[in-house]
Amino acid sequence: MNPLALDPVALARALVRCHSVTPADGGAQGVLSHALEGLGFVVTRLRFGDIENFFAERPGPGPHLCFAGHTDVVPPGEGWAHDPFAAEELQGIIYGRGAVDMKGSIAAFTAAVAAVPGHVSFLITGDEEGEAVDGTVKVLEWMQTARKIPDFCVVGEPTSQARLGDVVKVGRRGSLNARITMPGRQGHAAYPHLADNAVHKLVPLLAELAAVKLDEGNAFFPPSSLQITTVDVGNPVTNVIPGLATAGLNIRFNDQHSGASLTAWLREVVDRHAAEAELGVKISGEAFLTRPGPEIEILTSAISAVTGITPERNTAGGTSDARFIARYCPVAEFGLVGATMHKVNEAVPIQDLLQLTEVYKTLVGAFCR
Repeated sequence: MNPLALDPVALARALVRCHSVTPADGGAQGVLSHALEGLGFVVTRLRFGDIENFFAERPGPGPHLCFAGHTDVVPPGEGWAHDPFAAEELQGIIYGRGAVDMKGSIAAFTAAVAAVPGHVSFLITGDEEGEAVDGTVKVLEWMQTARKIPDFCVVGEPTSQARLGDVVKVGRRGSLNARITMPGRQGHAAYPHLADNAVHKLVPLLAELAAVKLDEGNAFFPPSSLQITTVDVGNPVTNVIPGLATAGLNIRFNDQHSGASLTAWLREVVDRHAAEAELGVKISGEAFLTRPGPEIEILTSAISAVTGITPERNTAGGTSDARFIARYCPVAEFGLVGATMHKVNEAVPIQDLLQLTEVYKTLVGAFCR
C-alpha cells in the first residue's frame, strides 16, 4: 500500500508540489491514482482534449458514494512569502497553490476511504478552473454509459467560511453572461443630426435592465442579481459620435429562472429598444438545488459529529462542477475554509485537514453501511 494514501498531510503536500495550473496536470493525477490503486481502486484514465481526468472505483457494501474534485489550480500570481509549489509547512500550516482549492480535500477523501470499507468512487478532473468543457461533463457522460452513476456525490470545494463545518453547499445559482452590441452611425459631435449615437441608444437599455428586480429570492436562494460588467466604445477622441457601443452583463440567478427564460427576457428588452442590436448569451450553468433528504442529513450529521457544529445549508458563491453532477444524482459540496482560495499565500491548517478527513471517514461509514 502506498503510504501517501494513509496520510492526508503527506498526500496534500505531494499534490501541491505538482505544477497543475490548468490545463497542465503536472503529475498530480498520477500521484493520486497511484495512491488509490494501492487501496484497491480500479482507475480508468479519461483524457478529453488536453485535459487529464480519471474515474476510480472500489466495490464494497452499501450505496455508491462518489467523491468529486479537481487537481488543476489557478496560476499562483506574484507576492508569495513561500514558493507556491513547495508545500512548505510552518507552525502547523501548509502553504501552496491548491492547498485549500482543492488538493487538501482530495487528500482527505483518500485517507478517509483508506480507513473505512464501502462502495466508493472518485471523479477527478483537471478542468474545473478552466473552461470546464473536457472535464467533469465528459466524465459524467462516460460514467452514465458505463452505469457508474453514484447514489450521492460530495464535491470537496472549500465551502466552510469561518470555521471548518459551518457551511454545506446544497445548490448553486446559475450564471449567464450576455454581450449587447448596439450599432449607430458615426459622425461629428458638432453635427448630431447627421449621426446616430450608439451610446445614447445603449444607455437607456442598460438603465432599464439595471432597474429590474428579478425576484425576491426564496428559502434556499438569495435574490437573483444582474450586474453590468463593462461598457465599451473605444473612442479615442472627443469630437466623434460613436457608431458602435457594446456592453457586458452577468446574471447570477436562482431556481425561479432558467438560462432560457432570462435569455428570452433580455431579447425582448433589447428588441424593444433597438431591434438592430445584437445579443450574445453564454450560460455557464443553470441553478440547481439538492433538497433536504437522507443524503444531506447523513452528511450534515457526520459534520456535526466530528466538528460539533450544525452546518448552515446555503447556495451562495459562484459556480462549481456540482452544477453538472446535479443533472445525474443528488450532490452537495463540503470542504475546507475557503478564506485563502485563489489568493497569494493560500494555506490550510493541518488540524483542519485532519478534521476534514474524520468528517469524510464518518460520512463513508454512515452512508455505505
